[in-house]
Amino acid sequence: MVAPGSVTSRLGSVFPFLLVLVDLQYEGAECGVNADVEKHLELGKKLLAAGQLADALSQFHAAVDGDPDNYIAYYRRATVFLAMGKSKAALPDLTKVIELKMDFTAARLQRGHLLLKQGKLDEAEDDFKKVLKSNPNESEEKEAQSQLTKSDEMQHLRSQALDAFESSDYIAAITFLDKVLEVCVWDAELRELRAECFIKEGEPRKAISDLKAASKLKNDNTEAFYKISTLYYELGDHELSLSEVRECLKLDQDHKRCFAHYKQVKKLNKLIKSAEELIKEGRYTDASSKYESVMKTEPSVSEYTIRSKERICHCFSKDEKPVEAIRVCSEVLQMEPDNVNALKDRAEAYLIEEMYDEAIQDYETAQEHNENDQQIREGLEKAQRLLKQSQKRDYYKILGVKRNAKKQEIIKAYRKLALQWHPDNFQNEEEKKKAEKKFIDIAAAKEVLSDPEMRKKFDDGEDPLDAESQQGGGGSPFHRSWNSWQGFNPFSSGGPFRFKFHFN
Repeated sequence: MVAPGSVTSRLGSVFPFLLVLVDLQYEGAECGVNADVEKHLELGKKLLAAGQLADALSQFHAAVDGDPDNYIAYYRRATVFLAMGKSKAALPDLTKVIELKMDFTAARLQRGHLLLKQGKLDEAEDDFKKVLKSNPNESEEKEAQSQLTKSDEMQHLRSQALDAFESSDYIAAITFLDKVLEVCVWDAELRELRAECFIKEGEPRKAISDLKAASKLKNDNTEAFYKISTLYYELGDHELSLSEVRECLKLDQDHKRCFAHYKQVKKLNKLIKSAEELIKEGRYTDASSKYESVMKTEPSVSEYTIRSKERICHCFSKDEKPVEAIRVCSEVLQMEPDNVNALKDRAEAYLIEEMYDEAIQDYETAQEHNENDQQIREGLEKAQRLLKQSQKRDYYKILGVKRNAKKQEIIKAYRKLALQWHPDNFQNEEEKKKAEKKFIDIAAAKEVLSDPEMRKKFDDGEDPLDAESQQGGGGSPFHRSWNSWQGFNPFSSGGPFRFKFHFN
């Protein structure tokens, strides 16, 4: 008896006739089995039952070597190959069994079953018909008839699939092929045909799945590797494309199309990797230049144009070149309206340009497609704070500088405005009061923007000099009088130089 859950039991549930293996008795005289061969067969049988497939296989190899005409040794070795998922290795052994013992219906049924899975329908049908003519037992007859009926059905479906493909009715062809491949799972040609249908229907990833299976089912399938590589390339996945074309060249280093494609993919891959390294180093101008080269190297595949522009948009945004960033990001978003990366980068550029409503809109659109992105959430909150802040007092506007202005620009603008609006320049009382207020604003702006910590707070939408935005803060410096600024040297840059101005 076969123990439930054993290896042979599990095999029997898939290949019922393999259970014959366990019940086969040695016919020493008929098979010419000597004592050593019998020992190998018995030990192999026990190892197989225990699930020790590699050790069992070694014993059956020894049995075949000891007696090349022993059909039981070949049959049992075929059983182990099948248990290990090596159907290609099992098939020659089953054929040898049939040659040595023509009336061994279990081996013929098993071979027919494998041939059916491989899509070799005519050969499979021949085996099933011969089983029916060989006076089989009831179980064998039932199985052979069932498999023969199934094979006839597959023949009809395959014919329909080929007709549909020839008529360019690819959807119908796929429907027929789906049914055939449920049975003929190891048919490489039909998988390649279905892959072609998927390509025609604009479903490259499904085509890749079938072609990958075909590359394993058929030896030295350079064509499958080439097609997989080109499909990945068109999808913009240059790294996987490079990996697959290398597999093609491993099989045939002189393959012309694979070699030409390899050179192109390798060049593109090198440019993209170099650009990404430059971005990591903060060399955004150089990185943009590399991505310009990517578009020139591959102008025909739109995916590389879109991805390159997306990264150039990112570089401009990070390099605080808002006008250029907005232009390139907008080009990307015309092609891909839901591109989250381009939306985030354009939003950052809008913030630099003080276009807060536009920034908020981009962040909100990005959040619709990726609500868990912390960067989007923080960016949106910042844009909303800055919008609210802009409706109050804006230190950048007071000094007339951009938000990305350097400290030297801020000091220069401050000196110019402080000189212009110093209250001592005005004699009229009303004008002097106006100048005092203006001067206080200018001094406050310089105080905030020339201090890195205070400036960062302001850039994040928090006014460091506004008591309302400081939890637990004291009075606001905006309420300081003109006298509180007396003695303050507005023309100090914090360096070794001091400037003295005398006003008449």
